[in-house]
Amino acid sequence: MKLRIKFKKYGPVRFIGHLDVMRFFQKANRRAELDVAYTGGFSPHQIMSFAAPLGVGLTSNGEYMDLEVHSLTSCEDVKTRLNAASVPGIEITSVKILPDKAGNAMASVAAAGYTITFRESRGPHFDLAAAVERFLKKDEILITKETKKGSREINLKEGIYEMKAVDSNSLYLLVDASSAGNVKPIQVVEALFAENGESLPENALMVNREETYLRSDTLELLPLDAIGYDSEEAYKAASGDAE
Repeated sequence: MKLRIKFKKYGPVRFIGHLDVMRFFQKANRRAELDVAYTGGFSPHQIMSFAAPLGVGLTSNGEYMDLEVHSLTSCEDVKTRLNAASVPGIEITSVKILPDKAGNAMASVAAAGYTITFRESRGPHFDLAAAVERFLKKDEILITKETKKGSREINLKEGIYEMKAVDSNSLYLLVDASSAGNVKPIQVVEALFAENGESLPENALMVNREETYLRSDTLELLPLDAIGYDSEEAYKAASGDAE
C-alpha cells in the first residue's frame, strides 16, 4: 500500500536541497523501522516520490512524500515513528493511506499557495494592495522565461489563480505548480515591481509554501492529503477488502 506523508520544512533545514531531503527520508524511514517496499534488481531502493520540489531557502507547511510500504500498525504510529527519527526543521504533520488508483505526488500537483514577506527595508515603495488590484486587471502579464532551449515569452496571468496583499509588507499567492505551467513566486513579484517602475531588491523575499494542491475530478483545487484514509480499516472498506 502507498502512504502520503505531509511534512513541514523550516529553520536552517530550508537551506538543504531536494536531493538531501530525499536522502534524509531514506535514512529516517530506516531509523523509524518502517516496513518499506524496495525495488528489485542489484541496487534496490525505497519506493518513494515527492511532490513539487521546494526551492532552497524556502520554508513550507505543505510538503508531501509518497511512500510504498508492505504493512503498517497505524497512520498515527508512522507519524510518531518518523517524527522521533527526524531532525529539527522537518516535522511530519499527517499520514494517510492512498486509494489504489491515486496518482503519485509529483504527477498530482496542480497548484501551490505561498505567503511572501518582504525583508526589512526591501519592500515596495508603492501601495501594495492597490498595485496588486491593478496588476490583476491586466489582460496579460508577459515575462521572458529562460529555458534550456533558449528564452521564450510567457503570460504569467494564466498561472496566477489568486493574489492578494495580506498587509503592507506581505502577499498571498496561489499559482500554477504543475509540470506544464509552473509559476515561481519570485517571477510574479518581479513582474509586479516592474509594473510599478521598481526593481525587486536582491534577497528581498521570505517565501513560505502554505499548501500544495491537486485538481479534483470536478476541477476543484484540494490539498494533496484531501484524498486518502486515516486507517487501514477505512482503506480496506473503501477497496472492498474488508473482512
